[in-house]
Amino acid sequence: MVSPPPGAAAAAAAAAAAARLCLGPGPRPLMGSQGPPGPPGNRGPGEGEGGEARKLQEGRVSRGKRRKGKGKGKAGAGQGGRGSGAEGKPGLQKAKEAAGLGAEAGARAGPEEEGQGGGSVEEGARRIVRGDAGSAGAGKEARGRGDGKKGEWRARPGRQEDARPGRAQGRGGQAWGCIAGAGTAGVAMAAAAEEEAAAREPAGRPAAGPALLRLPEELLLLICSYLDMRALGRLAQVCRWLRRFTGCDLLWRRIARASLNSGFTRLGTDLMASVPVKERVKVSQNWKLGRCREGILLKWRCSQMPWMQLEGDSLYISQANFILAYQFRPHGASLNRRPLGVFAGHDEDVCRFVLANSHIISAGGDGKIGVHKIHSTFTVKYSAHEQEVNCVDCRGGIIVSGSRDRTAKVWPLASGRLGQCLHTIQTEDRVWSIAISPLLSGQLMMHLGSDFPPGAGVLDVMYESPSTLLSCGYDTYVRYWDLRASVRKCVMEWEEPHDSTLYCLQTDGNHLLATGSSYYGVVRLWDRRQRACLHAFPLTSTPLSSPVYCLRFTTKHLYAALSYNLHVLDFQNP
Repeated sequence: MVSPPPGAAAAAAAAAAAARLCLGPGPRPLMGSQGPPGPPGNRGPGEGEGGEARKLQEGRVSRGKRRKGKGKGKAGAGQGGRGSGAEGKPGLQKAKEAAGLGAEAGARAGPEEEGQGGGSVEEGARRIVRGDAGSAGAGKEARGRGDGKKGEWRARPGRQEDARPGRAQGRGGQAWGCIAGAGTAGVAMAAAAEEEAAAREPAGRPAAGPALLRLPEELLLLICSYLDMRALGRLAQVCRWLRRFTGCDLLWRRIARASLNSGFTRLGTDLMASVPVKERVKVSQNWKLGRCREGILLKWRCSQMPWMQLEGDSLYISQANFILAYQFRPHGASLNRRPLGVFAGHDEDVCRFVLANSHIISAGGDGKIGVHKIHSTFTVKYSAHEQEVNCVDCRGGIIVSGSRDRTAKVWPLASGRLGQCLHTIQTEDRVWSIAISPLLSGQLMMHLGSDFPPGAGVLDVMYESPSTLLSCGYDTYVRYWDLRASVRKCVMEWEEPHDSTLYCLQTDGNHLLATGSSYYGVVRLWDRRQRACLHAFPLTSTPLSSPVYCLRFTTKHLYAALSYNLHVLDFQNP
């Protein structure tokens, strides 16, 4: 702060005394106003309603416009600065103006308000000097009383004298405008600091707001449980606390059970407990709308009939007489090219295989069954059928195989009894697919269907529960069976619209069903609550037309194995 010269101090004291004796309380100016506009130039002390103060304010406004973009001026308050017009007044004249303004403010404040507003002549002069030497924003004090008050409150929160202006400052628009204009740069920095501090604060419940936010959380959960997905999304945009509150799994569980492939079975089992339910519901909308990105994970040179299984973050796929294990990359849409393991032992192609109890049980075209340890080099194969083994399944330490020789056989998985047939089931036709009931009966219980046309072989079958299962095959139908209702007729069926053979199927255990067709590698998605197909994805063109021999999916990706390559449909990042 620059102090005025001695002569200026004496003149300021004299002017202050005269002002205290002669000046009376003037009319209150409008908020942010500086009196009626007048022609530029110097005006006498008795001219207008704010003579000296207006002259000072007009000088500051013009000086602020000229100094805009040039930084802080060199001329200090109370010293003679270089310039022209209203800016080039000598230091003595500026001190007089400061003293006059302080006197006017003190006279308006009165004896009772002098302590609150700091209305003395010397204090008024000191405030003007501080405001005049504040920053490059000194020319913006004419923005008004409201802006000045807000800015000064933020810029100086620790000083009661300046942060909480008295009535003299409130009525004296000129003095308050000078202080506000001086802190423009500091106001911006303080506001940015406040916003940054608010962003770092934890998202706690708002202390004030609508009555909805003050309800107990249990009652608020009950109210939000009646909202649909769109309403919950909009409610999450109100504030940070509601965004966190509406993201809990409890609110989205009901919506997820009605969605496609959200990880919940019909019995309510959560298959993806580690993934937030809200995120799964978002991805399920892509399944419903058919939004996905297609890619190719693997290619092979010759035509094959691959089969595959998923196990955690690993993919097992058969190629010719080998089974290869690959590891997914973190996003799940690509594989590490180098396989984790290679399992061999068959003399001909692997037809089917299954993962069970840390073992790989494979069925080969050479009529043999192979048993491989996943995390070791242990491999055992034994002759099982007279012709190729088309299918195999394993559950509860029991292996069941089916062959072209029209038999199905039961084998133990125990290492000491491998290769010992426990039971042989004679059938009337070749066995193309097989599945073990969760009841583990170990014997033929019933025949499904009675009116199938000739050649309507079942190419894939899977249990959903001990009493319900799905099947598909040459007759171009997907059938849903409930053994409690009937074993002769299915309870629901879906027909392939292009009359193509269905080689494989997969379900999420709830509403989603995926099938692989024999022409052009078409993968179809079905909503089991509807009859018509939901979406179709052709993966090959006419020259390379191929069936979809096997497909598997997770909540984010679908994998389809064709004659020449392995495709992926990414529903997480379409």
